[in-house]
Parts: sequence; structure tokens; C-alpha cells
Amino acid sequence: MSLALVHDWLNQLGGAEDVLRALKQLFPSAPIFTSIYDRARMPAEWRTWDIRSTWLDRLPGIHRHHQPYMPLFAWVWAHYWLPAEHDLILSNKSAFCIGVRSRNPQARHVCYCLTPTRFTYTFESYARRERLPPGSSVILGALNAYLRRWETRAAQRVTRLIAISRAVQARIARFYHRDSVVIYPPVEMPPWSPQESSDEGFYLIASRLLPYKRIDLAVLAFGRLQRPLVIAGDGRDRARLEQLAARHAAEWVRFVGRVSDEELHRLLRTCRAFIFPGEEDFGIAPVRAMAYGKPVIAYAAGGALDTVIEGLSGVLFAQPTPESLAEAVLHADRVRFDPVAIRAHAEQFSPARFAEALKSVLEAMS
Repeated sequence: MSLALVHDWLNQLGGAEDVLRALKQLFPSAPIFTSIYDRARMPAEWRTWDIRSTWLDRLPGIHRHHQPYMPLFAWVWAHYWLPAEHDLILSNKSAFCIGVRSRNPQARHVCYCLTPTRFTYTFESYARRERLPPGSSVILGALNAYLRRWETRAAQRVTRLIAISRAVQARIARFYHRDSVVIYPPVEMPPWSPQESSDEGFYLIASRLLPYKRIDLAVLAFGRLQRPLVIAGDGRDRARLEQLAARHAAEWVRFVGRVSDEELHRLLRTCRAFIFPGEEDFGIAPVRAMAYGKPVIAYAAGGALDTVIEGLSGVLFAQPTPESLAEAVLHADRVRFDPVAIRAHAEQFSPARFAEALKSVLEAMS
């Protein structure tokens, strides 16, 4: 089969791009079709890949601020036809690329669905998450009835849908009225032995600092607990979080910014537990912590319900409040976690498991 990879946009690095990298490793000769491609912000080695973008690339400011252009992304993908040479489409979808089609009438489309488009189906929460200006929110929100109808129709053309978690599987059933199979995203498993890990008493967050990540809950919780929390990462919410920490947790919360791979390895190896206070569709960061034998204290929603097993790989807290998180931290003190068992649990999310499951789906279609 001649396979084409499809990805919504390439202007930032995140979990979707981790999946794309894994797909490219599995299918190295496959071209990547995308809407925009900011070469300066993507890894240098990607410039050797066959990446094909659209005329959207030339619009002013779209690489840095793509959200106001959302309806145009939908229009482009609604009219995007792949060359007839490709008889299998594998889309890595978080937005509108589910609408892509092939000029080959026999082509089949497998969609690895990171989520039904938040902009379309949960616009109000999306607008809050991205802090869209009120004026643009009104205009963009008015388009959603059309976009919902279009995306739901586009999903019916997909041959097979794959969800990244049970939470996303439920959304696919609710919004697309389609069945799907769950294949968890690949998470790199670092070389590790129990002797390499230690507990230096601090708790760790490694994340982009964005409002929906709910890191503010952790800042307030650890201020009340008076326990050390290290926050690695950067983002537009950093200034607000630092101000919050200065008021409520000055001596307990430390921001270290973006760190090198070596420093992140050290932090994961020596923390007491990993804190995951937001809701994600899957959540690669907590699984990486588990790969180091570390328990995860996570909000009981989204992908954490698939990866954090109470008493085995971590502790879940029920309410998105500092009080609920603080109570979970205290509860974790009373649990005897086995680092070897946590690592064994993490390995079910390895790239090898991902490749095996995905190839099984594709082979069944050949």
C-alpha cells in the first residue's frame, strides 16, 4: 500500500507531534500532508522529511496565532484531495484534517483521533482555554453549527477510527456516532533500574504552562501543604502562576523553566511523585514519570483514568480543587508504591506496543 500521513498543522510541539514522529518512524517513506508548517519551530531533522503544506502557510501571523483562522482550516481540509497514488490515508487528527479525501476512489482512511475538534464541539471551553477575545469568540462561535454538521459528515467517510483513550472513544461515539478502537499513544521508555531512582522529597510537574493545565491548583495545594514542588516548563501562564506562588507558596514552589533532557531525567529520577492536575485526552507526561517508577497524583478525568491505577501507579483526586489535590498527596503518603510494578505498568504504553497494535489494524484492512 502507498500510505500518506496527514496532520492538522505543524507550528508547535506537543503530544500530537510526538505521535507524528512515531508514525514517521513506522512509515519512513510516507509523505506528510499538513495545512501549515513553521520550519523554524519544528525540529531541524524534520526538514529532511517530505512535508507538504498549503497556501495557508502564507497568511500573516498564522504560524504564531492560528486560532483566529480556524474556519479557514476547516475550509481547506473540506476541499483537500490527496494524489491518487495513495491508497491508504493515516490521519493524526486533533482538528479538521479528518475531512481529507483521496482522488483514488479505492483509498481507505484510518483516523488516529486525538479528539473530536474542541473548537467545533466544545467551543465555549475552547475559547476560555485559548483566551480568545470576546469579539472573535462571538463571530467564531456563530460558525459552529455549520462546522459541527460538516465534521460529523466527514467522520462518516472514515474507514476506521482509532481513539487515544477511553475518554476520546466516548466522545467519538457521542459526536460522530461511530465505534472506535483504543490504541494508546507511544511513550518512550527510558533505560531504568530501581537502583537509579531515589526520593529527594520534592514533587514534580513537567508541562507547558497553559491555563487549562490547572497548575494553579498545584501551586495553591503545595502552599497549604508546605511541601516542595518543582515546576519545569514554560508558557503564557507562567507570569500569573509565579505571582500566585509569590502570594501563597513562596518558599515551597520553584519554577525552573524549560530544562534539558538530562535535567528532566534527573528530576524524574529523584522526585517523590509526579503531579498531573489538569484534564488531558491522554497525557504522555505522567506515563513518562511512571517509566521511572514514580507514582502519579492526577485529576480523575480524561486519559488519566486509563493510565493512573489507584494504589498501583498513583492516586486520583476527584475534584479540580486545591483541597482535593492536597488530600490526594496526603493519601499517597499512606500507599506503599512498588517502583518495579509502576514501570511494568508503564510499559504497556511503549512505542513497541503502539506499533504492534496499529499495524494489526492496518493489516486487517489489506
